[in-house]
Amino acid sequence: MAKKKTDEQGGPRFEERLARLEQIVAKLESGNVGLDESLKLYAEGAELIKVCRKTLKEVETRITQLAESAGGPGAPGEEPFEPEESEAEP
Repeated sequence: MAKKKTDEQGGPRFEERLARLEQIVAKLESGNVGLDESLKLYAEGAELIKVCRKTLKEVETRITQLAESAGGPGAPGEEPFEPEESEAEP
């Protein structure tokens, strides 16, 4: 049996959490689940969102630290993200 890849804390990797969240959303949107199962899926999804946001924040902090430690001319710097018009919400 294939071994699941894990993060540093021994849990599922970010990509696996995100894939599971997508499965949950699809299942809830299908309308083919009962109220009890919907509530369980919603709770699981909410927890996954919380963990994914925490992971993304930690990565953002680490990238900022790396950019700051690089210093010197031509080093990457932190710039605010400006989405392209096609990506922006109407």
